[in-house]
Amino acid sequence: MSGLKIILRDAKKELMKKNKIREKTQKSMRKAQSLSKQAILRIHRKKILEAKTLIQNAKELIVELQNMSKDYPDIIFTGMFSDVLQEYSEANIFLGLSQNKRFITPGELNVPYVEYILGLADVIGEYRRLSLDAIREDSVEKSENYLSKMEEIYLELLAMDEAYMLVSGLRRKCDVARKIIEITRGDITLEVRRKSLENYLREVEKTKKKSQK
Repeated sequence: MSGLKIILRDAKKELMKKNKIREKTQKSMRKAQSLSKQAILRIHRKKILEAKTLIQNAKELIVELQNMSKDYPDIIFTGMFSDVLQEYSEANIFLGLSQNKRFITPGELNVPYVEYILGLADVIGEYRRLSLDAIREDSVEKSENYLSKMEEIYLELLAMDEAYMLVSGLRRKCDVARKIIEITRGDITLEVRRKSLENYLREVEKTKKKSQK
């Protein structure tokens, strides 16, 4: 067998091996991201134990992928894995705020700062959903508290100064967050006015009934 044939034979073996690993890791990444998304939905539905189980399952897949990255960094460290870590960070941050009223740290999650920050930005959207749910439950005060948390996260992200520009995709997410906050503030304002008008009309009706007696 010629030298070239041996080189290409070995190259083929290595490429086929990496392709199998790539297929396996992409499947794991899709699964981990899906688990994190499902966990967020469970948090909204107050099914915390289920959410924690889903997050734990996602964590196991992510740890496995991180271990594999030592031998195959070019396969693991892709845009897809970054998206997985963002979704995982978002689920954990949201759970931490919902249960313990505190921000879980990147160190606790073992995720890079960039993915943590991008996941944090997405938490603003989850708080909009909480705010709307509160309005439907006739609790404007609770809705305003959720809006306050949205603004806190948004303003702290903007306050990162030069580091803000070093997180690719953060500007776009913050632009979206700003619009979400403005819309939510408008929804709350409309609800406050509606309740005020409702109370006014109720008082008018009471006065009218008294005058007819």
